[in-house]
Amino acid sequence: MYKRLRTSWWKTLMAALFASGTAWAEVKVSDITHLQGTRINRLEGWGLVVGLNGTGDGGKHAPTVRALARVHEYFANPVMVQDELKNAKNVAIVYVEAVLSRNGAREGESVDLTVSSTGSAKSLQGGRLLPTPLIGPNPEDDRIWAFGAGPVTLENEDIPTQGRIVRGATLERNWIHGYIVRGRDLLDGQSDVDPYLNSWIQPDEPYITFVINPGHAEFRVAYMIAQAINESETLLETMAGSISAQIARAFDPRTVMVRVPAAERANPAQFVARLEALPVQMPYTEARVSIHRKSGTIIVSGDVQISPTVITHKGLTITTVTPQPPATEDVPRVEVRDWAALDPAGKGGMRLQNLLEALSQLRVPATEKITIIERLHDMGKLHANLVVEQ
Repeated sequence: MYKRLRTSWWKTLMAALFASGTAWAEVKVSDITHLQGTRINRLEGWGLVVGLNGTGDGGKHAPTVRALARVHEYFANPVMVQDELKNAKNVAIVYVEAVLSRNGAREGESVDLTVSSTGSAKSLQGGRLLPTPLIGPNPEDDRIWAFGAGPVTLENEDIPTQGRIVRGATLERNWIHGYIVRGRDLLDGQSDVDPYLNSWIQPDEPYITFVINPGHAEFRVAYMIAQAINESETLLETMAGSISAQIARAFDPRTVMVRVPAAERANPAQFVARLEALPVQMPYTEARVSIHRKSGTIIVSGDVQISPTVITHKGLTITTVTPQPPATEDVPRVEVRDWAALDPAGKGGMRLQNLLEALSQLRVPATEKITIIERLHDMGKLHANLVVEQ
């Protein structure tokens, strides 16, 4: 019964949306969001790579010599004076880093290590990392989270002072992310920024937060997600014979907070999974132009339009031959122009895609296309959100 009712409800909504004449797309909540608390974490430490073929730091690098002396002492082979290690060219001191999964890690799990020379070593080729304790990013937490060791493999021969150890670190304890937090923790430090939080969030109630991915961050998208969650849960509560306050609110273009209902707190995983699978009817992506200046990449999404304008730019030439010879198969007539018709019928509604195609016909380099786009944006002629990365 519930499934038929839900299907009928969504069909009614879809019919209303399409009747409005607006272009809409259906995605799942999980397609465009992630739960707050989902993140990549790093473990780090300092260690020694041994077994190098004379390409290590050498005995004149004091940090390496001191660390090697401590290793000797640990294994009951103390070094009386550090000068005894002056010829140790097969050792290098390295910075060690392990990147944990965005969903956390569990005790006994193995992850890859990256090792980077911090001394005067010329290469880590053929070396082996001695057992190295790894700690977390919090400077106040001195617990050892993992141990790393193993043979170093160079990933790039042009960078011989950096290498990788496949599955070189083993977790000594669970790294578990927290996804459900009490209202008081959400309010901590935020109530002054957004007083509206105080009127909706209850300090002792549990909440989860959906964070909208940057490419979809808009108030209307956040609102549509909150509405989908509220209407879905209202439907379930109606069938159960109870109605409560709305459980989801959009607070900014990237944040949708959701109160975990009392009936779901014993098994929150089922509740979260149901919300992540909800279909969201949302407008197609905003008009956006993304530019990566270094690579010369231009990505246009949405319906990017430009206002009527005349564009001239350096480097565009006209080549003519006078008198023009008759065209033949062996000698065809070649025309090189410094202009291209974009809207010959004068209908308006010119799109950036048409301009880029015309510039490509004129063989305008990517760097100059980027300059033209930026100038159009500065003049207010480009109707889109412009994102430029260096």
